[in-house]
Amino acid sequence: MRYEEAARRLAHLPATLPEPPGELAPHVTAAGRVRLREIPGTRVAAVLVLVYPGLDGDAFVLLMERPAGDLRHAGEISFPGGAVEEADTSLAAAALREAREEVGLDPEQAGVRIVGLLDPVDVRVSGFELVPVVCLAERRPELTADPREVASIVEAPLGAFVAGAAIEIVDEVRAGWRLHYGAYPVAGHRIWGATARVLGQLGAILAG
Repeated sequence: MRYEEAARRLAHLPATLPEPPGELAPHVTAAGRVRLREIPGTRVAAVLVLVYPGLDGDAFVLLMERPAGDLRHAGEISFPGGAVEEADTSLAAAALREAREEVGLDPEQAGVRIVGLLDPVDVRVSGFELVPVVCLAERRPELTADPREVASIVEAPLGAFVAGAAIEIVDEVRAGWRLHYGAYPVAGHRIWGATARVLGQLGAILAG
């Protein structure tokens, strides 16, 4: 998908947001309840859903790979973001602060403009309510990963998440759960869980 078209479609988010593809939702299989552990969402986390132009004019979305040794969401693909702190003046401010800390995002260099919020996601396994903050960038951001929090920066083509994009169905055990879920295959990674749900909703908006 070309950036100009994506920016046009995302310039104003609809009042009622569409649902992401249903097959993305993880389910615990009845035969595999190895260890069930859910924490009610008691803290708010803001993540940055940044759409920007590549060098060829195609649209990309900024993702990152968590380090393998990270205790929470180790090795998974996620958005830059984290817990909202008292000093943050808004959800967008929290998401931009975390993106600066994790991947070195300079909003002025990239020409970042805040568009709005997607539906929150209750991430029960970590006790957070995740709020996606959608932003558009005029230019491809210059990024530097913090090695303590980021194994690699993933520049994912936005077209990989539009309606009709490939979704891989997976059955496996993760962190003591036997799960059945859909994942987006991108650049050798499987993008699943809350990140996939957010991307799926973004893709549904782009489909109009």
